Amino acid sequence: MRAPPAPGAVVKHSLSIAGHRTSVSLEAAFWTQLRALAAARGVSVAALAAEIDATRGEANLSSAIRVRLLEEALAQARPRAVTGAD
Repeated sequence: MRAPPAPGAVVKHSLSIAGHRTSVSLEAAFWTQLRALAAARGVSVAALAAEIDATRGEANLSSAIRVRLLEEALAQARPRAVTGAD
């Protein structure tokens, strides 16, 4: 059995977005978070990537995904920081 990649290891996956295949390279930790966010929203990773792709402007897709995941993490952390809740 193969060990999972280290969180900082760059992993490339192919996705189908808007009817065409594209490759996305992200660190393993970002793939983990992308899968978790997609699952939480009840959508596929490809559907979430397509949503990000549609709103990314001039940024490349990998960067846009990283930024979206950071924004999501910060949004989830803010209520705890404001209320002190865990």
